[in-house]
Amino acid sequence: MSVVLITGAATGIGNLAARALAGAGHTVYASMRDVGGGNAAHAAEMRAHARESGADLHVLELDVTSQDSADAAVRSVSERHGGLDVVINNAGHLYVGYVEAFTDQDVTRLIDVNAVGAHRVNRAVLPHFRRRRAGVLMYVGSTIPVTTPPFLGPYVVSKAAMDALAVTTAYEANAFGIETVIVMPGAITEGTEHFPNASRASDRDVTAAYAGLDRLVERNERATAALLTHPLMGAAGVAEEIVRVLDLPFGEKPFRTVIDDAHAGVEHVNDVAYQTRADFVRRLGYPELLAPARS
Repeated sequence: MSVVLITGAATGIGNLAARALAGAGHTVYASMRDVGGGNAAHAAEMRAHARESGADLHVLELDVTSQDSADAAVRSVSERHGGLDVVINNAGHLYVGYVEAFTDQDVTRLIDVNAVGAHRVNRAVLPHFRRRRAGVLMYVGSTIPVTTPPFLGPYVVSKAAMDALAVTTAYEANAFGIETVIVMPGAITEGTEHFPNASRASDRDVTAAYAGLDRLVERNERATAALLTHPLMGAAGVAEEIVRVLDLPFGEKPFRTVIDDAHAGVEHVNDVAYQTRADFVRRLGYPELLAPARS
């Protein structure tokens, strides 16, 4: 069993994954920001679940927008257990609206949370993984950089940035025997608070200029839900896939795994993109960076 740290575990996929992993016997640190304030109720629910189930499940303060917070969280877990085996970069936020109406500060903020946040956590944990020449970096990404739907522009950008960060970090992590997995959920309208908690653009004047498209934005969630086939895997299905993948032996974990109730065909794009990238990296003379090295 592994010691696992997961970010953004207050709600949604992170919350379900933390519970599922702990139920499978892992030691899990479900991290979230503002444990004593805005997320106090979520933290209390998680602790109550741990007591009732007897799972080795703990709540941990971690704000992915702070390097100090990421460092402190990783240090706390490592000191308590003598190490850390898995980090799941899951924290994220959703923006809905017209791209032009999001200010540069809006877009920068979302990239900071959804992409740079993962980098901060990686910087905190990679020294531990490198010393051990082992560990798993898992990212809860999205199919959205491939499907690229309208009215979610900054979110698409931030998730694409996170995905690229995961891919490029993997080259160097592979050299130290550190595995990388990118989990790609498709559209999910149930089991998360993404849509209800989504932020809107700051520039209301520009938003007003797009009023003719408001009816399209208003049906965005309904349109997404209409694409989904039943029975739904949803957020719970993503959590189950995370548990399954982490149980696989070294060298057998997939670099990408897709859980998509919309069946958008993202797997085909992934296959072509991987072969193109792998061929290019081999031509550069770095084939050994394409897979984690065995100790």
